[in-house]
Amino acid sequence: MSDWFRVAADGRITLTLHIQPGAKKSEFAGLHGEALKIRLAAPPVDGKANEALVKFVAARLGLAKSAVSLVSGQTSRHKILEVRGTTATAVATLLQE
Repeated sequence: MSDWFRVAADGRITLTLHIQPGAKKSEFAGLHGEALKIRLAAPPVDGKANEALVKFVAARLGLAKSAVSLVSGQTSRHKILEVRGTTATAVATLLQE
């Protein structure tokens, strides 16, 4: 298992992310310490980056937005997301492409 995601006994997956808002385009940018770095095109204003993050991760995993939720880090670059309805293999494969 990678350090940036963990699988709970009930199947929920927790992602540890480092976010860079205001980038030219939304993309995965590799590892940043023990977190996966994501560049987001959305600005860090009025929760737009958080909303864009949830949409981006859900789209990459082929999930509905409701399957991805922000657990912590609403005003920080360090965020924790919880994902339901997918497998650890799918997360490891799709998020690191």
